[in-house]
Amino acid sequence: MRLARTTGTTAAGRLGLVLLASAALVAVAPPPPATGAPAAPAAPGVTVEERRLDGDVPRRILDDSGFDGVAPAFAASLRGAGSYGQAERAAVRHGERLWQRAVDRAQGRGPAGGELSRDDDRPLYWARLAMTRELRAWHAESGLSEAAGTRLLERLESASRGQDSMTGGGAGDRAKGLKRIVVTGFDPFTLDRDIRISNPSGALALALDGTVIRTADGPARVVTAVFPVRWGDFADGTVERALRRALPRADLFVTVSQGRVGRIDVERYNGAWRGGFGDNENVSETGLVPVKDPATQPQWTTTTLPYAAIAAAGTGRFPVYDNTSVTEIPAGGTAPVVRPGGPTPGSAARAGGGGDYLSNEIAYRATLLRDRLGLDIPGGHVHTPVLQFGPGNTDPATGTVSDPVFVQNRLDITEQLRTIVRVAAEES
Repeated sequence: MRLARTTGTTAAGRLGLVLLASAALVAVAPPPPATGAPAAPAAPGVTVEERRLDGDVPRRILDDSGFDGVAPAFAASLRGAGSYGQAERAAVRHGERLWQRAVDRAQGRGPAGGELSRDDDRPLYWARLAMTRELRAWHAESGLSEAAGTRLLERLESASRGQDSMTGGGAGDRAKGLKRIVVTGFDPFTLDRDIRISNPSGALALALDGTVIRTADGPARVVTAVFPVRWGDFADGTVERALRRALPRADLFVTVSQGRVGRIDVERYNGAWRGGFGDNENVSETGLVPVKDPATQPQWTTTTLPYAAIAAAGTGRFPVYDNTSVTEIPAGGTAPVVRPGGPTPGSAARAGGGGDYLSNEIAYRATLLRDRLGLDIPGGHVHTPVLQFGPGNTDPATGTVSDPVFVQNRLDITEQLRTIVRVAAEES
């Protein structure tokens, strides 16, 4: 169907967003996709991420969670759209419903659906991809401009990731004496290595969104969002678009991602460098983090979280570290050097404490935005432990989608991060 009008707008220890190869935080190259039967040709416009939907594990996750009907319902709404405006409203409405459904499921409201544990972040990820694939297919037949299709995808993405709702209810919370805490997580990633991957930072976002944390200084409401593991989205400003309105209304922000095995790290320094590890589209980017006003772009930004208090508090089963290590090219030098105590004056960044992947980049962008907006609020990045399966299920070839150890590890990570957020609020 062509629309009546158009618009124009434009294994386990290496699964963290840092993917460490050594103490120097050197990112390793992802392995090629598994060999075997030839891959089916991609449909026009279908992305690398969306093609993974045809695998057995994504289908099982959607079926077991009850999220398998999300994309068909969205497709039906698109077919009934007679204009760009109607299509945009459908994208926003269904995106918001998906986010709220995932939050409700994680927090024990409404039917859990299937056999997966409620706290699982993967139904949200795979259902969103199913929706974007439907949107691309519909757009190809709609007669809309490429810019209009891009805008529809942006609206669907931001609505279904909680990014649109982070600024809602602020005035009401202030009137009730509630402080506001912004927490962000990430999608699953390294899916060609293990398609079963779950990201504990995404599960944390679902578990905390809209909840009230009781602190010694009074109650605080947590608002959350998740971000894609795609270099291009970050270069296009997805972090700044989402946080530019949210941070001025916040009393604290914590960006979170999956990091190292068996430990939690509060990352002290963030570097302005992309190390090239492949993203969820199998795209690699190396070079300076692309931001606006690069002439004033610093090589390093720093956390303003109360890192010493967080590391000293007994927050849960995983040890917590104040991580000050970075990799830099010293002033006047040419070769990278690991600095355990942080960067030296005039150095060029090659890895922050959180490495040189998108976890470091969201920390860099969020703290740079904090500084450019002149906000005097605590904020920074925390890395969770790698989420691991139990013995006997670590090999992706088993096809095991979940097990009791996997679920308990994710629950323990979520509860410890919830406590860390509370400690950060109290100590700030």
